[in-house]
Amino acid sequence: MRQKIQRFMIGRYGADQFGQLLMGISVVLLFVSLLTRLDIFYILALGCMGYEYYRMMSRQIERRYQENQKFMNWRLHFITKCKKKKEHFSQRKIYHFYKCPSCRQKVRVPRGKGKICITCPKCRTEFIKKS
Repeated sequence: MRQKIQRFMIGRYGADQFGQLLMGISVVLLFVSLLTRLDIFYILALGCMGYEYYRMMSRQIERRYQENQKFMNWRLHFITKCKKKKEHFSQRKIYHFYKCPSCRQKVRVPRGKGKICITCPKCRTEFIKKS
């Protein structure tokens, strides 16, 4: 039986990270549909599952690969944004964060220094803020 499945999958795309996300979403939606007894969640779960199986069985490997790459790029962007927010949050007691009025670059200045003249490292614009 295993060999038959392997022969069937030759030339097909298979599973990837985006597919794992879709399956995870499907499981969560199925669980929510069990708790709420609303058919909309069940239909959405079936839709996610159907799309994932369509992607797995697809012979358009390049297209599926590009979809997965878009997802992985989005995921990387999201993770780096979350890490920056976490780092910013952990430094909030020591530093103030301001945006440059001309280029919108974030500038970090130490707290408790009174009114100071801040020079943007990117565009060299000077502005005065209270630290």
